[in-house]
Amino acid sequence: MAYNVKVLCDSSSYSGVRLTTLEVTLPRIVLAEFNTHRMFSRNSASSRAIPIEKQIKRIMEDPFIPEYLGKNQKGMQAAEELTGKVREEAISNWLLARDKAVTQAKILLDLGVHKQLTNRLLEPWMWQTILVTATEWNNFFALRRHKDAQPEIKKAADLMWEAMVNSPTKFVGAGQYHLPLVQPEEISELSQQGLDPCLVSVGRCCRVSYLTHDGKRDPKADVELASQLRISGHMSPYEHVAQPMIPGSDDSPQTTFCGNFRGWVQLRKTLVHEDDYSKLNIQGSK
Repeated sequence: MAYNVKVLCDSSSYSGVRLTTLEVTLPRIVLAEFNTHRMFSRNSASSRAIPIEKQIKRIMEDPFIPEYLGKNQKGMQAAEELTGKVREEAISNWLLARDKAVTQAKILLDLGVHKQLTNRLLEPWMWQTILVTATEWNNFFALRRHKDAQPEIKKAADLMWEAMVNSPTKFVGAGQYHLPLVQPEEISELSQQGLDPCLVSVGRCCRVSYLTHDGKRDPKADVELASQLRISGHMSPYEHVAQPMIPGSDDSPQTTFCGNFRGWVQLRKTLVHEDDYSKLNIQGSK
């Protein structure tokens, strides 16, 4: 897979607040660091969901291999890099560790252990694709593009910054939505079919891909998936869809937050009991 960043949707509002959705592929080893940024709405593929055979195939054919192999020293940063034969030997042992992990994962699989555990053994060599939507990016870029940041997340952050700098925004007016993975020309067609473009976007965001697993778009399946997410209390994909706040007499969209978005109202925040699944479950059981 390798590092990759795509701008999926880039919107600006009447108040000039920018909302951007990116698809980011980076090494699985820095996912935890990425997830510490609470101003981000995120969805990414789960190690629990992908079949172990498919995961093994991925890391055997296209494993993550560190580009920067720093020399061991005190502190969190490696100031010097390994070179020459020592570097080659380090990479060889990194891949040897992968091979051993694959062997043990296969043993666990033969014993009947579920993929939610066996896949965890393979994570250091995985690539991770993340869908991320936010209005607030400055703190992330200040921390993760810094010279002291871990090289793997710094490279991803540099690519994200570059993608956003070069991305034009589209104005989204009153009554319109920021709709990742829904093309403008689709909106009218979906509405004619009686399908809510917002729910189509939610379903696609959950898949973390524009195409379904068999390479075909199925808007009805996207809407069904969005409905299933709502019933099961998995609300995070609803955060990527948002409507711009309209300036009022008592507040300013430039400074007012709804959830982790400034100047935008997440679709999630319009759902009853979106913050407490226990209440939603009680409602659903009546």
